[in-house]
Amino acid sequence: MTAAVFPQSRLILTDPSEYRPENRDPQSFRDFRVHNVPDKVKRTYDLMHTNQTVEFVRNRMDHWLQFNHGEMTVMEILEKLNEMVDESDPDIDVPNSFHAFQTAEGIRRVHPDKPWFQLTGLIHDIGKIMHLWGEPQWATVGDTFIVGCAPDPSIVFGEESFSKNPDLKDARYNSKLGMYPPNCGLDNVLMSWGHDEYLYRVLLANKNSLPDEALYMIRFHSFYPYHTCGGYSHLTSDRDREMIPWIKEFNKFDLYTKSAELPDVDQLMPYYQAIIDQHLPGKIRW
Repeated sequence: MTAAVFPQSRLILTDPSEYRPENRDPQSFRDFRVHNVPDKVKRTYDLMHTNQTVEFVRNRMDHWLQFNHGEMTVMEILEKLNEMVDESDPDIDVPNSFHAFQTAEGIRRVHPDKPWFQLTGLIHDIGKIMHLWGEPQWATVGDTFIVGCAPDPSIVFGEESFSKNPDLKDARYNSKLGMYPPNCGLDNVLMSWGHDEYLYRVLLANKNSLPDEALYMIRFHSFYPYHTCGGYSHLTSDRDREMIPWIKEFNKFDLYTKSAELPDVDQLMPYYQAIIDQHLPGKIRW
């Protein structure tokens, strides 16, 4: 894998009001109040928090990281994701491919000089192809967290569902640090299994020229307890603190560009195919 590093100074943080669709109140996004979300959302998180253990994650990595599940281009994967609706998302109920183009176009409007950032928005969720190949949604979608230590209190629906997780009864894993030394860095923790970690690992195993900032955003974009709530600071490193402005900037587009107004994908495809050809060409081993 070939990766470039883009200087942090080139990142200009933006206000989400610049691109929020339909002038929607930001407080209306990610409303996980139990009486407001569909049953399928709460059920997905309950299964996730109950079953995502250190043993489970290691098992999933052994299964998926052989990269023998198929070879497909970025556009082929995006087209395939028309068959999937994310059951953990309380904000909108549209196929995931449309969200990909909404996110990319939001980034393009505000960061027209960063095609690699736009591509990051386009591909950030394509690891969800796992679900179409048999992985349950609770091991594919939703907010991620660190396994092998006590869950952060900010995790949505966490208090009840984590009480059923076997690791929380294991002294190796149920303390604040768990199996980790202090400030070990997020590169050295075991994340709950999902599309973020899968795509990150896929990119490492395939030829690409995305910068380290893009790989970091892809790996941790669903890690809301960290980048939005400030959790797990006892495990983060100086590198994580340097990277967090990027992931916070990405999160605005991932979240606030969600809209029932769908983009004209056919019109956009030639523009994004050219960026794909530059940074992530050809077929990807999954």
